[in-house]
Amino acid sequence: MPGKVLVIDPSERQDIIRGLASEVRVSILKLLRSGPKNVNQIAEELLLPQSTVSSNLQILEEAGLVTTESVKARKGSQKICRSAFREILVAFHEDIAERTENMIEVSMPLGLYTQFEVSSPCGLCSKDGVIGLLDVPDTLLDPERMRAGLLWFTRGFVEYQFPNNTLLKKAKPSALEFSMELSSEVPGTAADWPSDIFLQVNGVDVGTWTSPGDFGDKRGVYTPDWWKLAGSQYGKLKYWRINDQGSFVDGVRISDVTLDDLAIDQHRSIRMRIGVKEDAEHPGGINIFGRGFGNYDQDILLRIQI
Repeated sequence: MPGKVLVIDPSERQDIIRGLASEVRVSILKLLRSGPKNVNQIAEELLLPQSTVSSNLQILEEAGLVTTESVKARKGSQKICRSAFREILVAFHEDIAERTENMIEVSMPLGLYTQFEVSSPCGLCSKDGVIGLLDVPDTLLDPERMRAGLLWFTRGFVEYQFPNNTLLKKAKPSALEFSMELSSEVPGTAADWPSDIFLQVNGVDVGTWTSPGDFGDKRGVYTPDWWKLAGSQYGKLKYWRINDQGSFVDGVRISDVTLDDLAIDQHRSIRMRIGVKEDAEHPGGINIFGRGFGNYDQDILLRIQI
């Protein structure tokens, strides 16, 4: 899935080195980072002949860098292509061992929040159906929330409590990264519906990312068929990173908050709160997509670099 990281030794994986040794194939991989696409869509967006795209996809698929799936289309079937990895890192064995040993990763199910305070419209869905009652905030207490694949609300927050495994390793973190699929929330959908989504860690405001809209122009790759097309379909996979230099979203600096401000070593857990504030300039609500919904089929992911 796009949340995975591939670390390879170039002396052993010549097939992957070959897969990356092409401007066309690198362009395809970059394009697929934004979400799965069929062959025609790739050809149109890269302004390439379909035959060129198909031959290069075959090389990427053989190297395991791209996965494909045939799905029903209006006429026959179409091949849906997905990037198998979010990051591809090339390093020699000694560097690979050092990197993997120095990375802690925790995947948090969407419904495993420990606190919440939300306003309606709001709700929860699993891949099988709606959980509880729509637009009733107390529904977020429903034990079935553990199966949630989509969570939405207008104002407020949900908070997740991650284990602080750096204490077990007696290690000092050099960076934290939270990854999740997000969009604005409006009754129905609206591509132009900005919303200021904030992230807070251990009670410290890290910064705000403004979602451009609530996306419903096409069905999310993993969004179940029973979910109406008029509803939110997918979001954008965002990466919030905090290190010694500051805080960033997708590499863009959003604040001066650093790891020292979070006092990680003073807490048994790492509390992450996400939502929309009452006084937000763009109070456009929030959708959080988990497994079974959206384009990425991933939980909320925390990665700690030590």
